[in-house]
Amino acid sequence: MKISYNWLKNYINLDLSVDKLSQILTDIGLEVEGIENFESVKGGLKGLVIGEIISKEKHPKADKLSLTKVNIGDEKLLDVVCGAPNVESGQKIVFAGIGTTLYQRILVLDNKAKVGTLAKDHFKIINDHIFEIGLTPNRIDAASHIGVARDLVAYFKQCKNIELFKPNVEKFSPETKNKISIEIENQESCPRYSGLTISNLEVKESPEWLKNNLKSIGLKPINNVVDITNFVLHETGQPLHAFDFDKIIGKKVIVKNLKKDTKFKTLDKLERNLSDEDLMICNSENGMCIAGVFGGIDSGVTEKTKNIFLESAYFNAVSVRKTAKRHQLKTDSSFRFERGMDPNNTIYPLKRAALLIKKMAGGEISEITDIYNKKIEKRKIKVSYKNISRLIGKTIEKNKIKNILNSLEIFILEENEENLILEVPTYRVDVTREADIIEEILRIYGYNNIEVSKTVKSAISYAPKIDDKSLKNKVGDLMANMGFNEMMSNSLTKSFYFEELESYKKENTVKILNPLSSDLDSLRQTLLFSGLETIKFNQNYKNFDLKLFEFGNSYFFDKENNSKEFIKNYFEKQNLSIFLSGKIDSNSWQEKEKNTNFFHLKNYICNIFQILKIDVEKLKLKEIKNDIFSYGLNFYSKKNSFVNFGLLTKKVCEKLNIETEVFYAEFEWDNLIKFSTNEVAFKEISKFPQVKRDLALLIDKNISFENIKNLAQKTEKKFLKKLNLFDIYEGTNLEKDKKSYAISFILQDENKTLNEKQIDKIMKKLISVFEKNLNAKIR
Repeated sequence: MKISYNWLKNYINLDLSVDKLSQILTDIGLEVEGIENFESVKGGLKGLVIGEIISKEKHPKADKLSLTKVNIGDEKLLDVVCGAPNVESGQKIVFAGIGTTLYQRILVLDNKAKVGTLAKDHFKIINDHIFEIGLTPNRIDAASHIGVARDLVAYFKQCKNIELFKPNVEKFSPETKNKISIEIENQESCPRYSGLTISNLEVKESPEWLKNNLKSIGLKPINNVVDITNFVLHETGQPLHAFDFDKIIGKKVIVKNLKKDTKFKTLDKLERNLSDEDLMICNSENGMCIAGVFGGIDSGVTEKTKNIFLESAYFNAVSVRKTAKRHQLKTDSSFRFERGMDPNNTIYPLKRAALLIKKMAGGEISEITDIYNKKIEKRKIKVSYKNISRLIGKTIEKNKIKNILNSLEIFILEENEENLILEVPTYRVDVTREADIIEEILRIYGYNNIEVSKTVKSAISYAPKIDDKSLKNKVGDLMANMGFNEMMSNSLTKSFYFEELESYKKENTVKILNPLSSDLDSLRQTLLFSGLETIKFNQNYKNFDLKLFEFGNSYFFDKENNSKEFIKNYFEKQNLSIFLSGKIDSNSWQEKEKNTNFFHLKNYICNIFQILKIDVEKLKLKEIKNDIFSYGLNFYSKKNSFVNFGLLTKKVCEKLNIETEVFYAEFEWDNLIKFSTNEVAFKEISKFPQVKRDLALLIDKNISFENIKNLAQKTEKKFLKKLNLFDIYEGTNLEKDKKSYAISFILQDENKTLNEKQIDKIMKKLISVFEKNLNAKIR
């Protein structure tokens, strides 16, 4: 939001440097993000001064040049060679010093011009400073010059007597009756509508002061009527709209909703399809304006307009916000209405604009028609002095508190030693509870006036604490070190992806009520498809070897919950996704390139468990068979699932026309945090050697290495330290449905060296268990 320093001075007596005012605005919650200079003439006529031609002689060597003596207010006259044919002695002129580029001939002024006066002062060039304020959504009351001035007055009143100068509208005097009747059919979306007519006016160019004010804040002057409505908007914060009176069919203004898909052409000459939820300002036959958002091209004010109808209304914030987003329109009016305007401030801006129009365009003003059936009353809030001191962290004098509240126009209705009963003005839509009042007191009192305690009261906790952010950073670093790239994708997705997939129930999808695009009509139930979109994008650019990961949320609607609190029917989960596709290693002179496979993915998963200090050995594995994975596994513990991973089905990949194999893993991040630990277990390195023994087992194809590993660890808990599968053979010389696993067994005693007799005994015990439980044979 742009605020002009010069404009601001109309409402508050200010004599501060730009930097000082900028600091004060920021301190009271109106953060100044930048300051820019505005000049009504670019360059500000710098280097130019009013001078007088004292004498003129013909140049001895050039017919078209003259030798002149010029007085610019200094003691010494200047000798100037001049080529202007209209130069004469006694003329008052604008003198341009060396290095100045200007008009090609001499500029002759009136004899009243004072010699030595700077040209910028003579021509009344406007120089201004414009504050770019980062207005927070809750502070719509400050979205105007009077609003900002009101906050500054509240601030300065703590140390000096200062008042807000609000333009007087007492001269407003109706001269005719209002010939426009007003009806409100949708009072929920439009609780108040005020309007008047001005007849026999002249639409023309605005005066310079008005044009400069608008230009300074980035607005383009159009004509005196439209410029005044824009001026009053940025002065008071209340949007106004002017209609051509003669184009209002039936001399009726009706506030209502039109039928769905009604065509309406706006001021930008675009034809729009209206929704039946769009509130419209209509005449007897058709729409004239999208209420609170944008005017129509057929009812606007032009240079031919002689009579106008001027509107000042209060529209429902939710209604305006939905309409503005639906039509992708963002205007100064919608910006204010969708944040909540003051329902009790439609008349003052209307009178202010009418008086300005009469002054600049002439005409007769009608009486005001004001439809306001259910008046919105000021809120009453109870505040205790005890809570003020507790939340601010400092005891402020009661008189100081009352002075701040009065300066903010938050008036005291009742008071006692402990409490205040306050009345909050309706323009403060953000002040609804005690904490808001206390925030206002602190804002004006000054955050910088709250002293920091010299003593710090704290307690150091030695209990290990799991921090979500630090764990994500740790895992992110690990993934980057393993050659992965991190993604950040949109939580919005296509509901089409979940169709015909039993793994993702359609009824659990969180649908967007007013999607910006049909392609982004729901929230994702999984990170799967956003990752596949990234893979497809890369493949389109011939990048096929991909290792990707993403932290993100998935969203669900719990249909069976049926909670009366609507929000409790929705929940979300944190996930970590991993994608592998293409080659795992680049081709080099040392070794040939390899395709990504299932075991590469599993290895990365185990590395993640390791860095989170989750013992993989204590987790269980089960096979996954569904329409997402061609083959996959799930790591789990009791009722907690940690990760599903495997090769994606063609059915899933075909949804994005991906023809290559994609390996995918999706972690339940919340469960990982629950089981992760910061505890570090230290163990002394054994002084005694490890022993390695290999076995080749002939087993059924349906037996996994995990089955063998679990059985071995259960059989020999004391000395068996590790198993390693180093070869798989499924040749033609084996029995049908059989395979051969070559496995290394690492044995070790922490207290002594194992002898051959002990080793043989352990291996015989393991072989016996494999033969009995797995029907295995030793090769």
